[in-house]
Amino acid sequence: MTRCPDFTHLLVLPHLRVQNANAISSPLTHGFPAMTAFTGLMWALERRARADGLDFTFKAVGAVCHDHQEQVSDGGYVKTFCLSRNPVGKDGKTAAIVEEGRIHLELSLVLAVQSERWQREPEAQQADSARIADLFSTMRVAGGTLLPSLPGYRPYLIDLTGTERDRQEVFRKARLRLLPGFTLVARDDLLDQRLTTLQVNNPGATRLDAWLSLSRINWHWQAMDDAEAEGKWLHDRDDLGWVVPIPVGYGALGELHPPGSVVNARSANTPFRFVESLYSVGEWISPHRLGSPQQMLWYADSRTEDGLYRLRNDYRPVSHYETDFD
Repeated sequence: MTRCPDFTHLLVLPHLRVQNANAISSPLTHGFPAMTAFTGLMWALERRARADGLDFTFKAVGAVCHDHQEQVSDGGYVKTFCLSRNPVGKDGKTAAIVEEGRIHLELSLVLAVQSERWQREPEAQQADSARIADLFSTMRVAGGTLLPSLPGYRPYLIDLTGTERDRQEVFRKARLRLLPGFTLVARDDLLDQRLTTLQVNNPGATRLDAWLSLSRINWHWQAMDDAEAEGKWLHDRDDLGWVVPIPVGYGALGELHPPGSVVNARSANTPFRFVESLYSVGEWISPHRLGSPQQMLWYADSRTEDGLYRLRNDYRPVSHYETDFD
C-alpha cells in the first residue's frame, strides 16, 4: 500500500489569484483543474529552483480553493462555456473553434518539501522560500495567468521536523490559516461502497456504474406505511458531503515508444506512450477537518510496468471530526 513520501517542511503560497485557468479537467469532467495540473506545476517549479542553485525536493502538493468563478453562461438550466472568437483564417473564413473552458480562482498551494539544508541551516529558510516565490511568480497555474498577490499575503514555511506530537500541534494551528476554503481529498472508498450497494439489485454492475451513480443526484420514492399513494421523494446526498467525480491520472493504451519514434511528440528525448484519463471520486472538505498534512497532499504513484500513472491521497474518513479551535 502506498503512502505519502516523507518531508520536512510545508511551503504555503497563500491566496493566489489565477485568471483563466483550465476548467476542463478531463474529457468527462469540468470545474476545478485536475490535481495532475498542480503536480506538474510542482515539478516544473522544482526544476527551475534547482537550476537556480536551490537544493531541495518537492514530494507532494495540496490545494485549498477560497473562491472560484467558472466562465460559463448565467441563464438557463444547461450552462455553456464562454468562448473566445478566433481571428479569421488566411482565406477570410471563420476559423474553427476549439472549446476551452476557463475558470478564475483564488487558491492556496501547499508544497511538501524535503530539504536537508533547511535542517542544517534554518537561517536559510526565509531567503530560499522568497526565492522560490519569485520563480513561481513567472509561471502559469493550470494554464492560467498568475496575478499579483493580494496585500498581506506572503509565502510562509511550516517546520515539521520535530516529534510526531510536535508536528500534529504545529499543523493543528497552521491549518486554520487556510480558512475559509475547501481542499480536495480522495474518496476511493466511496466507489467500493456504492458498487456493493448497486450489486445488491444488479449483480452485473461495474465500477463505472458506481462512478456515474456518485456523479449525480439519485432520487427514489419512499412509500409511507406501505401505501403507494403516500410517501416522499428522497435523494442519496444527505450523508455524502460535497462529493465530485475527478480525474486522478492516466492509464496506458499501448506500449512505451522509444524517444523520437512518434512524430509530433512534445519531446524527442523522452519515451512516449498513448494514455487515457483515469477517474475516481473526491470530496471537498474544510481544512480544519484534516487530522494531518498528509491527508491534504497528493503525490505520484506511477507503475510503468502496469501502465498506470496516477495520483494518490492519504485521506481516510473518520466517524468524528476534530473541531477544536482552542
